[in-house]
Amino acid sequence: MEMQLIGSKKKKLDLSDDIFACEYNESLIHQVVTAFQAAGRAGTAAQKTRSEVSGGGIKPWRQKGTGRARAGTTRSPIWRKGGVTFAAKPRSYEQKVNKKMYRGAIRSILSELIRLERLMVVESFSVDSPKTSNLLKQLAELKIGNNVLIISDSVDENLYLASRNLPYVDIRDVAAVDPVSLVRTELVLITAEALKQFEELLK
Repeated sequence: MEMQLIGSKKKKLDLSDDIFACEYNESLIHQVVTAFQAAGRAGTAAQKTRSEVSGGGIKPWRQKGTGRARAGTTRSPIWRKGGVTFAAKPRSYEQKVNKKMYRGAIRSILSELIRLERLMVVESFSVDSPKTSNLLKQLAELKIGNNVLIISDSVDENLYLASRNLPYVDIRDVAAVDPVSLVRTELVLITAEALKQFEELLK
């Protein structure tokens, strides 16, 4: 397949159909995105059960004759300062996703972005100075809104610094791109060299 480069009417980029013209696999994308987000969870929540809280070693009152409900400890979950019934414990939320699944999901996402015309290819993209106004000017010239993921073959410092004040503009190189960053933005702006790098990685 061929991709038209923005800003050049004649120049086109030849791409592999096996990578950039795949069928949309929603279930695979959902599984990979969910696994990626789950891997980012800390899993450090910790609470104490009735056996772990301090105190409660003595029976608060005798079993019968007081007119009160029977109680064996003051650290029961229904008591103040008692333990937690279903206490949270540290755990890992990691889900198994192999390389074949991950690459397949990325191929499917990129193919769908191309079909929906949400992926634009440029020869190169950079700014002369680390100013947000310069970046906004360049995006305006390309008729691109603020919700954009810019993927470059190598992120330069000026481009990174210029984008820091824009909450919906994300700058990444190919190695830092993940499935969540691809699906959450309205538009992906990628350089021709970065797209070729994707082609090599996803073979």
